[in-house]
Amino acid sequence: QVQLVESGGGLVQPGGSLRLSCAASRSILSFNAMGWYRMAPGKQRELVASISRGGSRNYADSGKGRFTISRDNTKKTVYLQMNSLKPEDTAVYYCNAAQLPTAKYWGQGTQVTVSS
Repeated sequence: QVQLVESGGGLVQPGGSLRLSCAASRSILSFNAMGWYRMAPGKQRELVASISRGGSRNYADSGKGRFTISRDNTKKTVYLQMNSLKPEDTAVYYCNAAQLPTAKYWGQGTQVTVSS
């Protein structure tokens, strides 16, 4: 059973920064890709950023230039650095790990609130 544990969420003012962490219970290189998704109230869950096993990164347009996904293989952890946060970034952020062909694993989520 794979466990993903997110941390780092909280309340931040507009323009501020947060770094989310996702610690996996096994090597993150065992997954084809890992990513961060978010779900805002009344909206569907959406991809924020992902990183493949080979290191390729993909970002949603909403986060390009502001968000950076990275990983530390030795710590089995994936990070999401979020800068210049906006109120519309407020959501529950979920860590995801995908393993082909069909396996997907999710963390419990961490709340990010951007408000003055």
